Parts: sequence; structure tokens; C-alpha cells
Amino acid sequence: MRIVQLVHETLGRRVAVVDEPNLHLLDGTGSLYAVGMQAIALEISLEKAAADSIGEESLEYNPIYSGQSEWSLLPPLDHPVDPGGCMVAGTGLTHMASAKNRDAMHAGADENAPVSDSMKMFQWGIEGGKPEPGQIGVQPEWFFKGNGEILRGHNQPLVVPEFADDGGEEPEIAGLYINAPDGTPCRLGFSIGNEFSDHVMEKKNYLYLAPSKLRNASIGPELCTNLEFGTIQGEVRIERNGETIWSRNVTSGEANMCHSLENLEHHHFKYPAHRRAGDVHVHYFGADAFSFGEGIALRQDDVMCVAWDGMGRALRNPIRISEDEDQLLRVKPL
Repeated sequence: MRIVQLVHETLGRRVAVVDEPNLHLLDGTGSLYAVGMQAIALEISLEKAAADSIGEESLEYNPIYSGQSEWSLLPPLDHPVDPGGCMVAGTGLTHMASAKNRDAMHAGADENAPVSDSMKMFQWGIEGGKPEPGQIGVQPEWFFKGNGEILRGHNQPLVVPEFADDGGEEPEIAGLYINAPDGTPCRLGFSIGNEFSDHVMEKKNYLYLAPSKLRNASIGPELCTNLEFGTIQGEVRIERNGETIWSRNVTSGEANMCHSLENLEHHHFKYPAHRRAGDVHVHYFGADAFSFGEGIALRQDDVMCVAWDGMGRALRNPIRISEDEDQLLRVKPL
């Protein structure tokens, strides 16, 4: 099942199940969060909770997807009341291509240079990221992107702020979660993701990795409840003035990663603060390719497009580069 969240200026929020070329609206709810919490309370699957709520109303998907409707697409999961109750984070160095890109970024061109920390961590994942059932594997790299305030949906712009050095796409798959009232993390499904980052800042010094991640990120347009997380093929491309200037085939899924899904989820949710009852988590699982690694610098109004087979329609986001002047922010003493 594939599910979307929508919003209308006067009619408010709705949830819908995708049945191409239509969207079947759910009755009695304006958020997937509420459907997920109901499924947890009734101890049923998200699919059943959604199917039991499908009403008589339908909308045509195409005009909404293309931005030609009074309805627009939201991220498929968010915290509808408190954006601070949504954590956006991820794990890096999970794919060989990302490890090589990171290594080239920080180790330089000297073939005799010592093995970089990036490649060491990737090798640790190769050796211990897929433990035997019931065992705990080596922990991956982990990064924080922000709370629900930074999350964007399909067609919404991703912003390069005035204090940034750059902005670039990272085509990923994201896991979408809600913590049950007893703190148990519950995976609702997966979504296409663009883990937008500042690679120029990161390249200056690896210790800038943390602030380089504090940017917008997008998921959507759909949540997939039954994705087989084995091998997933996809495509990423950059469009400029309506033409594709760069594209690559990408591959993800557990079979193409050095960590198992179970190991990545364990090391994210092992922290008690990440298991607060009722919190939402959006977690990115790493990228296989990105345009910055091939020398592409994104410009104002370029469109980043990410698609994964079996995950519904592609996620598209334009880039917006702030033209404001970076100014000193002063703290007010009390």
C-alpha cells in the first residue's frame, strides 16, 4: 500500500491511499500519525487501519503531483501537532560509493596517504554491520539533521541558507517511524528521500560534517508499507531549465549496504531519548551517488529528482539559494 498526506488552504489536511490514477481519501483523520497511533492501539497493521478508514471521496493524482491543484502534497509522515516531536537523522557510510566519495573528499589524491577515518568506518561495517540474528553489530556513522521544521515534501523547495557554502542532493531511502505509548519504535514504512547537505562545507574539514547536515531534507511523495528492503534500483537526476544536466542509476537496500536494516535501527533507537512515547522519526539510510561527487554545482531553481523502483512517483524538489546577507545574530541577555 502507498499512502500520501495532502493539504488544502481551506479544507485542511487529509490522508489518502494511492490507487493510480486516483487518491482515495480516508475519513475522520488529517494525519498519517493518527492512523499509525490507531494501528498501534488496536494492534493491527497500518495497512488495515488505513483500509478500514477509506471513504467515498477521491481526487485525481496528476494535477496534485504536478502542482496544478488547490491541494498540495505534504511529507507522507510528520508530527501534526509538534514539529519538535519529529527527529530527522540518518546513517552514513553505508554504501561503497558514498564511502569512496567521502574518502576522496577528505583524503586527497595522495595514494600513499593513510587510510581515512571514513574508509576505516566503512570497513568496520563490512566486517561487523550484519551480525548473526539476535546479535548486536558494529555501530554505524550517525548524524542529526534537525526536527520536523526542516522536513519538506514533494515540489517544496530545499533552501541553501545565507550562511551556507553550497547545497546538494543525496538520493536515499528513509525509514518512517512512530514510538508507541510504551516507547516501542514502530516502522510504518519507507519513503523516497533527498538528504540535502552542504558538501562544500563538509569538504573544508571533516569536523564540519555536523553543521553541514543541518539543512532542509525531503521525503515523499508516498509512504510504502510493504517494500522489500533487499535490492532496490533507482535513478537520480538534476534538471536545469527543463533539461537533464546530470543523472545516475542508483542502488540501495540491505543487499547493497554494509549494515543490516535491523542493525541500523538498533543503533538509532538504543538511546532512551530516541524512544520518547509519541515521537516521530525520519531516518535516512545512506546514498549511492550524488552530483557533487562528480563536480556538479547546483544553481538557483535547479530541480532534484529521486526515484526508486516500487516506491511510487518520483520525489522532486527545486533548490532555492538565499540571496540574504549573512548577519551576526545577537543573543538578548535577560
